[in-house]
Amino acid sequence: MRRGVRLGVDPGDARIGVARSDPSGILATPVETVRRGKGDLRRIHQILRAEGAVEVIVGLPRSLSGREGPAAVKTREFAARLARRLAPVPVRLVDERLTTVTAEAMLRDQRKGAKRRAVVDQVAAVVILQQALDAERATDTPPGELVTPPTDEETHD
Repeated sequence: MRRGVRLGVDPGDARIGVARSDPSGILATPVETVRRGKGDLRRIHQILRAEGAVEVIVGLPRSLSGREGPAAVKTREFAARLARRLAPVPVRLVDERLTTVTAEAMLRDQRKGAKRRAVVDQVAAVVILQQALDAERATDTPPGELVTPPTDEETHD
């Protein structure tokens, strides 16, 4: 298992959940919910620096059949922009099927309404990151697929 803090990121249309691992890569914990929009990449970069993270894991939404739809396309675009912003820190995409459902189920009895919505993205990021950490520990290979940052011609940040 590689050592170093990793960030888990669950990008949604309105909010981005962020989680972190311990330096040993054993346990994921919630960090923050970042409002989606202007300044979101900058805030994630600040969190990365503050946590001393060596890698970022982004959840890629796929259908139960494994197909990628419009949400996956948006996530891939977000991950590419994030990879460009965070370079040389690697950004990886991992399958996140059912993580939000899992997070909602975990919080259902604990919090209601707006309070639950405020933390569900963080909990989903924890679930994404924990699954990636567990997979790496089981296979001894980095999880998911490495994101290649776009060039200046491909994006306008």
